[in-house]
Amino acid sequence: MLQAFKIMNMEEVFFKDWKSIVHVAAATIISFITLFIFLRISGKRTLAKFNAFDFVVTVALGSTLSYMMLAQVSLGEGSVVLLLTIILQYLFAWTARSSKKMERIINAVPSLIFYDGKFIAEGMAKESITKAEIFSMIRSSGIEYIDDVKAVVMEVNGELTVVRKSEGNGRSSLEDIEVLS
Repeated sequence: MLQAFKIMNMEEVFFKDWKSIVHVAAATIISFITLFIFLRISGKRTLAKFNAFDFVVTVALGSTLSYMMLAQVSLGEGSVVLLLTIILQYLFAWTARSSKKMERIINAVPSLIFYDGKFIAEGMAKESITKAEIFSMIRSSGIEYIDDVKAVVMEVNGELTVVRKSEGNGRSSLEDIEVLS
């Protein structure tokens, strides 16, 4: 009996029946089109480079879509989850825009990891960045001499930005970052 059960389950791994194949195919097409429509409505923010918040939204959308495609939830339920996820993303983004305090809670803040010729140990430790990675980023920015670099910043989306020294007296792109003395 146990032997027959193992063989039957093994066969279902590769093919169960045509009804389930058609169901999954239809659910996949409808789910894909539904997500595409929701993403077009929600705007570019949903597809932006990832910060932690965007990553959570992307994982939620992907998980929901896969459940819909595999018919583990109904298309109606999945569509509600997709819609609510995008609405919540919009509400959180709106809240972050409306309040500096909420922006700091919802979004990460940029971290200074190199400034005026000095490696910022506190920032490097916080972001788990090594000197070698900073040197690599400086080189990949086309800068040979470290003395030409004003700052290296770990941005809110996890990317490193190298800021060249300049002669300008205008507003600095570093004004939203606490510069450690």
